[in-house]
Amino acid sequence: MEEKRCGWCLSTPLYQQYHDEEWGRPVTDDKTLFEFLLLEGAQAGLSWITVLNKRENYRRLFDDFDVGKIARYTPKKVEKLLLDPGIIRNRLKVESAVKNARATLALREKGQSLSEFLWQFTDGRVIVNRPASLKQVPASTVESDAMSKALKKAGFSFVGSTIMYAHMQATGMVNDHLQSCPAHQRCVNEAEGAGLL
Repeated sequence: MEEKRCGWCLSTPLYQQYHDEEWGRPVTDDKTLFEFLLLEGAQAGLSWITVLNKRENYRRLFDDFDVGKIARYTPKKVEKLLLDPGIIRNRLKVESAVKNARATLALREKGQSLSEFLWQFTDGRVIVNRPASLKQVPASTVESDAMSKALKKAGFSFVGSTIMYAHMQATGMVNDHLQSCPAHQRCVNEAEGAGLL
């Protein structure tokens, strides 16, 4: 079988780099998981490349995704963010970032990291799928349904099942690289090396 990248990433070099270096690689640190939670929420209803193109602006404007700092954002700070064309200026999405930072801190206060909370839905293991085509990749699963429901109960927003499945793919809880894609085996090897298979 000829090795070729997943077709969804071919439109720009930035997209290809993201696909090759990040998408599907297992992430267990809270900061990166929160970054993707914020960005996936911002992406709702838009294309991922739109968010990817604004990622550095998000990093700069949202204090490098520092949960503690974002949780302290005031309504005045939210208004300032909404004036910046470097991000997606949707009030509900910006307010959601603050709400989700506070919910993440609330988890910590109960003794649970964001990583522990999210990875529990895959039993701490990477789900390795072997799709032959993009048509075989689901938009949501039983696991993302359960994750979404639990996050909403814990006070998070913009965490619908489809958004959370995209989050699971991005952070390597699920390996949905096509079988023909060289990144598929790289992600399997990385998961194995991290003891996540």
